[in-house]
Amino acid sequence: MKALILSGGHGKRLRPITHSQQKQLIPIANKPVLFYAIEDVIEAGAEDIGIIVGPNKDQIIETVGSREWDANIEFIFQGDPAGLAHTILVAEDFLGDEEFIMYLGDNVIKGGITRHSDAFRDLDPDSLVLLTEVEEPQRFGVADLDEEGRVRKLVEKPKLPPSNYALVGIYFFKPLIIEACKNIGPSWRGELEITDAIQWLIDNGHRVEASIVEGWWKDTGKAEDILEANRLILDEIMPKNEGVVRDSKVFGRVILGKGSIIENSTVKGPCILGDGCRITRSYIGPYTSINNNCDIEGTEIEDSVILEECSISNAGRIMESLIGKNVNIRENGRRPLGHRLVVGDNSDIVL
Repeated sequence: MKALILSGGHGKRLRPITHSQQKQLIPIANKPVLFYAIEDVIEAGAEDIGIIVGPNKDQIIETVGSREWDANIEFIFQGDPAGLAHTILVAEDFLGDEEFIMYLGDNVIKGGITRHSDAFRDLDPDSLVLLTEVEEPQRFGVADLDEEGRVRKLVEKPKLPPSNYALVGIYFFKPLIIEACKNIGPSWRGELEITDAIQWLIDNGHRVEASIVEGWWKDTGKAEDILEANRLILDEIMPKNEGVVRDSKVFGRVILGKGSIIENSTVKGPCILGDGCRITRSYIGPYTSINNNCDIEGTEIEDSVILEECSISNAGRIMESLIGKNVNIRENGRRPLGHRLVVGDNSDIVL
């Protein structure tokens, strides 16, 4: 089985961070979101992986190439995003006539997809789609299931949802899906929708099965989704200390990376600190991920994701925040008190 992982797009909902970084490379628990997808498809049996790349393709290629994988990886350039079904057409030469997993690269799912891969092999349908129960199905693509649990219809963001089962963004396909993608037209958004391609399969008498996600699933398209996924993953970590702790208190499940130093501070897990960090006179609270080579001094941080090479000094209390690479946050030290801000487009600031 092959795998097609989507790692293109502009990530507009995550700006300003995605002005300079591809959204699938934003780390959750100090690991790029994309790596979770790659690990999942390899575990499910994929030996050849095609990664769809777009505007920041060089970042994706460099980051994925920074470690060895137990699979052959090929990068496929899509250009301007033209829909999920369009990515299948772009990857047609790579996919050939083999079955494949299609995995949106900004998804994170508890427990991987091995169980769903087994269901695809056992049931032998033309497609198997992963579904999860949601509270607001009108915000998603929704499946209408028959009495046997097969998909009979897919509806995109319906005003009156036929069920509360939403598409997760992970699919299993036989090669027939390529023909389906060639036989649909653009939607009102001007894109080739994967839901339309799957509906073409159903309308032409082909079998589409559903597999229900039993644990949690997160689409990390927005900052609050990244923070929630970070909480969920940190809830399952095991403590590990490869650094140095001096005159400090460390509680709960904490991962401390190589060469990192905690001094005159309190750290309360679950949290993870990467390699080469220095924490001084600070409080690091639960559900915080601090990436490599960060220097935190005189600051309280909780429930946040801090990317690498950041320097934060006497910054008061930071919580529920997503802070990009190489950011410098420091105390003004002057009076009268005020805020001087240099902020990217489409930012949301609460002071």
